Amino acid sequence: MKRLSGWDAVLLYSETPTVHMHTLKLAVIALDALGDRTFGVEDFRKVIHGRLHKLDPFRYELIDIPFKFHHPMWRENCEVDLDYHIRPYRIDAPGGRRELDDAVGRIASTPLDRSRPLWEMYFIEGLADGKIAVLGKIHHALADGVASANLMARGMDLQTAPDDRDSYATDPAPTKAELVRSAFGDHLRQIARLPGVVRYTAEGLGRVRRSKYDLGPELTRPFTPPPTFMNHMVDGTRRFATASLALADVKETGKHLGVTINDMVLAISAGALRTLLQKYDGHADHPLLASVPVSFDFSRDRISGNYFTGVMMTLPVELADPIERVRAVHDAAVAAKETNHLMGPELVSRWSAYFPPAPAEAMFRWLANKDGQNKVLNLPISNVPGPREHGRVGGALVTEIYSVGPLTTGSGLNITVWSYVDQLNVSVLSDGATLADAHELTAAMVEAFVDIRRAAGQSEELTVVDAVMAP
Repeated sequence: MKRLSGWDAVLLYSETPTVHMHTLKLAVIALDALGDRTFGVEDFRKVIHGRLHKLDPFRYELIDIPFKFHHPMWRENCEVDLDYHIRPYRIDAPGGRRELDDAVGRIASTPLDRSRPLWEMYFIEGLADGKIAVLGKIHHALADGVASANLMARGMDLQTAPDDRDSYATDPAPTKAELVRSAFGDHLRQIARLPGVVRYTAEGLGRVRRSKYDLGPELTRPFTPPPTFMNHMVDGTRRFATASLALADVKETGKHLGVTINDMVLAISAGALRTLLQKYDGHADHPLLASVPVSFDFSRDRISGNYFTGVMMTLPVELADPIERVRAVHDAAVAAKETNHLMGPELVSRWSAYFPPAPAEAMFRWLANKDGQNKVLNLPISNVPGPREHGRVGGALVTEIYSVGPLTTGSGLNITVWSYVDQLNVSVLSDGATLADAHELTAAMVEAFVDIRRAAGQSEELTVVDAVMAP
């Protein structure tokens, strides 16, 4: 048994009937290398069963504490019914990118069952060219982007042969008395840590005051984000869309302009959102406020938990010139990172340990049902470095990987970008009220990248990544 961290617990408490807190990981797999050997859902279940000892979070069961006396706990070795957790699914013909994305949106529209380990996998057939896809639906309380990437790498063959196992020991369920005693002891330890949290906070405020940078209030606390078409009471429907760019193209353009890949992702997002704001709101005259997750634990062995903070930064959608947007994004990112560093990257994570469970859940339910302007952010945008080498599942080659985080209260869009080998793969998640077709945003992102290259004097012809699905 182990206690959920405060940050893990907050991600659990923030889930409501319409705000689902699962993340999505999608792998497209080519079966050519298998020859005449078939690979079906039962074969996939055997692969995952053989790796369960390396996929620890898949064997975690959520245990609530009586009277919500403390954050829940994970029972670390529980029974796992792979017939339930790994499900067959067939997409519509002709089995292209759009049909797969539509299926992912339907699957994403239902929450996970908390009475079971908080994950599901879908073995998706019917793709063109004889490919299959595997969709992982994993609760954010289990793992952040870095942990999910490491978890996915463990589930694939990569370089070493799998150390398969046939059976697993399970731990007995705790009694209510054990849960209460454990909660009481953890509360005492948590109280003992409080002076250190206060000291950490005071040190951060001191660094901000002494900084040589002009860090005004707009950089040290979120400003009120402007009202937009994407900010409203989120409904329970999910729409999903993907697009792929060549990582080399993005690196080339970023190097030419003297900015990072993360800067390029944010600038591309800003250009695309400007297009949609002009279409749906009739104007794009005020910068947006984006929450950009920044990890403070990049350990390659970490496969669970959340060790990140949401860095608030402005997206200059009001700028018409693509190069000006890139420069402005770079400057905003530098200022946001500096502020996060000065305040302390673990500030929010450490204080979240003191969120009382019942009031936190009630607050998030109230916010989710409040149809007013989001006072915190416009949308989250993530850029996660994924595996740098091709993975295999049961010997079959993983050709593409996509990932997207959940929608948050009052924000009907999420943009997540994962790199995989030579690809920069874009995923967009929308609720049903924000976009009728989430591909509208992915298409706008590709066009925004072309606009940047054109303005930078580079070729408008993008490199075709042969391994990925056609647009």
